[in-house]
Amino acid sequence: MTRISQALENKNAFIGFAVAGYPDFEKSAKYIVDMAEAGADLIEIGIAFSDPSADGPTIMNADQEVLENGSTTADVFNLVAEVRKHTDVPLVFLTYTNPVFKYGYEKFLSKMQSLDIQGVIMPDMPMEEQDEFLELVHQYGRDFIQLVTLQSGNRLPKIVERASGFIYVVSSLGITGSRSKLSNEADEIVTKIKRLTDLPVAVGFGITTYDQAKQFESADAIIVGSALVKIIEDHPEDATSYLTDFIKNMKGARHATN
Repeated sequence: MTRISQALENKNAFIGFAVAGYPDFEKSAKYIVDMAEAGADLIEIGIAFSDPSADGPTIMNADQEVLENGSTTADVFNLVAEVRKHTDVPLVFLTYTNPVFKYGYEKFLSKMQSLDIQGVIMPDMPMEEQDEFLELVHQYGRDFIQLVTLQSGNRLPKIVERASGFIYVVSSLGITGSRSKLSNEADEIVTKIKRLTDLPVAVGFGITTYDQAKQFESADAIIVGSALVKIIEDHPEDATSYLTDFIKNMKGARHATN
């Protein structure tokens, strides 16, 4: 069992998300630590990219601001090094293929290993093109988190077979961002996945409210991204108490389902 699986094994876990370097690198590191201290069981760190195809306007705007400030992948690793001085919460990167390829697959994974970053999510890497990267992921003892969508259909068993760490179920069609209503189809997919694997299953995309956090009872975890980035956007200088209150509220919702 990997550290990710251990972190999510209590069946009511909360996964938070932050854009590395937003609103700046010093505060970004602090807010990631704050999320961990508020009870986040795992934190995704997004690496800003110019064409984040899976992300909605809130995260895209944060990415754009970070890139305009000249952020590099090396800066992101420096941020993680700072975070690691204060917390050992499991971390995963959410990024895209291009930045990792440019940095060098093996160099990237080696750096992840040295900084105790447990896994990586790359939503734009097609399953048919993953073999080389997967081999290196296993070589460096990292996890490659696979995404399952409402349209995965017959591909589901093959996606699950390639996954490690946890499986990320996209709760709705489209891009990240708040939604007033979420489909129950994701719950059905979670049930199908659990017939195929013992890996934890997390549901994300659009989860914003207490009731939405309670909605996916079958999932081992929920993932919240845009709502947390929006809190930082609204309170760039003093987001700590707002992040803490939000995460504790969402964790309360998860405990209420189990």
